[in-house]
Amino acid sequence: MGKKRKKLLGTVEKVIKPIATSEPEKAEIGIKGADDLYREIRIENVVTDENGEKSRLKLGAKVDVVVEADSDATTKKPNS
Repeated sequence: MGKKRKKLLGTVEKVIKPIATSEPEKAEIGIKGADDLYREIRIENVVTDENGEKSRLKLGAKVDVVVEADSDATTKKPNS
């Protein structure tokens, strides 16, 4: 089956250095269009390109946040 997806725009608002060296650096991403209380997410600050090369996000970087689900995990939106 196919996938359904929604793409949202985001901006890296903070790069959070770890307290302990064993912890990963985090990127806090503000998501445009999300509800006020749920606007920010924090992820490990590692992104990978198509060749497997790893990089970190910079403060202020514009990013796409993609929510993706299998078609059988969704229902059709009713007409208003």
